[in-house]
Amino acid sequence: MKLDLLNNKWIDIVFEGRNKSYGAYDLRKKNTSTNIRAFIIGAFIFSLGIAAPVIINMLPDSSSEDDEIVTKVTSVKLPPKEEKPKENIPPPPPPPPKVDQVKFVKPVVAKTNEVTEEPPKVEEIKDKNIGKEDIKGDPNADLVLTPPGDGPKQAEVTEDNTIYNSAGIEVKPEFPGGIQKWYSFLKNNFSAPDEPGLKGKVIVSFVVEKDGSLTDIKVLRDIGFGTGKEAERVLRKGPRWTPAEQNGKKVRCSFIQTFSVETPEE
Repeated sequence: MKLDLLNNKWIDIVFEGRNKSYGAYDLRKKNTSTNIRAFIIGAFIFSLGIAAPVIINMLPDSSSEDDEIVTKVTSVKLPPKEEKPKENIPPPPPPPPKVDQVKFVKPVVAKTNEVTEEPPKVEEIKDKNIGKEDIKGDPNADLVLTPPGDGPKQAEVTEDNTIYNSAGIEVKPEFPGGIQKWYSFLKNNFSAPDEPGLKGKVIVSFVVEKDGSLTDIKVLRDIGFGTGKEAERVLRKGPRWTPAEQNGKKVRCSFIQTFSVETPEE
């Protein structure tokens, strides 16, 4: 009997009378189908490996699209950057005058070897302007006329409102008629309070203005019973004074007056 190894009948002959439930019988029984399956899988993998480069070349190149997108993004033009105006730029030089200008050199009496710059001759300044420096004129330049100025400005006279002290003023302020008239005026117009045995001094300061009026009246010392108010009333009642003078001009001047108050006792 010829034995065909490709036929599974030999397996039955080998395992005749043996335990066929053993795993070796089952493996050999399925050996043919296993080999066929392995061959098919191997052939598929081999074919796939050969066809892979062809499949890859057939796929679209996404990198080129990305490059194109990047190129489009980078080609966008940005607006020009605004430059800040430069500061402290000197103004442009003035245009040349229509007529040549010759520098004026002040004549100075000096020795020959000490002369540093000679003044221009009469022929050199003929039909030319005189200025601080030599400037070449342009005959084609426009003739510019400088508008007339207002002339030299007079110094503004500021009014002197300083309050001078009567102790150091050149001409002191004076009550009309003199100091004795002033004392008489105070004695005749000051009314002492009806308070027996009152004795003291009331001191008042005031300013004699340029027109002789009395302002800024302040009671520096008051002995009470309305004596300060009475002294202030008398000063406001008085006539205008002759104002003080300093450097020949009328000025404001401070003055201090003392009122002696004494009433009889009961």
